[in-house]
Amino acid sequence: MTQNLPTVELPLDVERIMNLLPHRYPFLLVDRVVEFEHSKRLVALKNVSVNEPHFQGHFPGHPVMPGVMIIEALAQASGLLVFLSTPKHETQPMYYLVKVDNAKFTQMVVPGDQLALHVELKRMLRGMGLFACRALVDGKQVAEAELLCAGRSGA
Repeated sequence: MTQNLPTVELPLDVERIMNLLPHRYPFLLVDRVVEFEHSKRLVALKNVSVNEPHFQGHFPGHPVMPGVMIIEALAQASGLLVFLSTPKHETQPMYYLVKVDNAKFTQMVVPGDQLALHVELKRMLRGMGLFACRALVDGKQVAEAELLCAGRSGA
C-alpha cells in the first residue's frame, strides 16, 4: 500500500502547491510546506506582505491581517495535508471549509510576519476531515481553531 502514496520532497514550493490547491492570487495563502507526516500533520508557511489586497482596507495606515484570512490559510494547509496523504490512484475531491470552532486570535499579524501554519488531522470520517490548527509568528501562537472540511467530487 505504501507504494501508492505520493512521494513528498520537502520543502514543497508554491508551484507544487498550486498543482494541489485550486486557489490563485489573491487567495492562495500558502507559500511553502516545510514539514509533513502522512495522514497526521503538516507545517506550512505564509509570508505576510503589505502588498496583499486586504491591507488596503484592513486597516489603512495600520495594516492588520484579517482573522478570516488566517483561518483560510489554515484551511488551505489542512487541504494540503489531505491531498499529500491521498494515494496516487485515488481521485482527489475538492475540499471546502464547512465549520470553524473555538477560533481564538491572541496577537495581531502584520506585514513582515511569517505565519507558520500547523495543522493536525484529528480524524477523517465519510469524506470529512477534522483538523486542530494553530498559527504561529516567531514561535508564538497568534491564532488557533478547529476546522471541519468536507470533500466533494466533481466540483
